[in-house]
Amino acid sequence: MNLSANIKFLRKRRRLTQSGLAEVLGINRSGVNNYENGAAVPPLNILIGLSDLFHISIDTLLRIDLSTLRESQLYLIENGSDVFVKGNELRVLATTVDSKNRDNIELVSIKAKAGYTTGFFDPEYISGLPVFHLPFLSKERKYRTFQVSGDSMLPITDKCWVTGEYVQNLEEIKDDGLYIVLTLNEGIVFKKVRNELKEKGTLRMISTNPEYAPYDLPLAEIREVWKFIHFISSEVPEVTTTEQLFRQIESVKKELEEMKKKL
Repeated sequence: MNLSANIKFLRKRRRLTQSGLAEVLGINRSGVNNYENGAAVPPLNILIGLSDLFHISIDTLLRIDLSTLRESQLYLIENGSDVFVKGNELRVLATTVDSKNRDNIELVSIKAKAGYTTGFFDPEYISGLPVFHLPFLSKERKYRTFQVSGDSMLPITDKCWVTGEYVQNLEEIKDDGLYIVLTLNEGIVFKKVRNELKEKGTLRMISTNPEYAPYDLPLAEIREVWKFIHFISSEVPEVTTTEQLFRQIESVKKELEEMKKKL
């Protein structure tokens, strides 16, 4: 059982002294000391208090050695993605770490896209991808970089690299945000997304290039979602011309007309 070590780990993570934690729980400091040293087992009301304070289920406090988890995993648990709370709703992500147990940013090139579509859940496949780090990104989040193809998302051009932050909960997808989505039939797609999962069970996939028509992606076809963070390109984006702007406006008008017809 990992309870005593977890109490000490979480207390230090919150920068609390034993006296500070004792005050929050309404007990004596000696009680906290006994719990952390394994000399005593907290009663149910204290376990509930610890669970509420640290936003972690009692099952996790008892069964999981939290000190072995990466920062990104702890962030997900503390923000509502605890496996013992979510059960089957939790989607497991294959990932890699460096020698200091920090999440790598894996690179998925255009050539690797086909393999990623079938091997995204395979730790052995993921471990074979090139990796790098960006010091300005949060250690609490999980990132991956994908090379895009085509011109559907101008001004992000063909062969640019786009970095995404892993989306654990699909309800967090924001309307008109940019996302990299791994799909069952299309592979990796990069689009502006409108979240219609509650209403229609789909994501509305929209290109920034008006020459590409929007379409609906059913929930059953979604394998992974990554929120766009930034892109790397060897080309300077072109300035939008008056003609391109006019086409974009016409595309928006058509989209609005379609929405009106459905209402």
